Amino acid sequence: MAYKIDPDACTACGACIDECPVEAISEGDFYVIDPEKCTDDGVCADVCPTEAIHPA
Repeated sequence: MAYKIDPDACTACGACIDECPVEAISEGDFYVIDPEKCTDDGVCADVCPTEAIHPA
């Protein structure tokens, strides 16, 4: 199971993208996690200041 970013809560601060060990997160107006690359480690959710990242 991959993680998913809530676009309404994401502020595109960059905290998660810096922590993802497999570069599964892409930038934009809000960030998106590629479910094919995500290893479900949860590091991104742990560092998200707005709690926008949850298991999909």
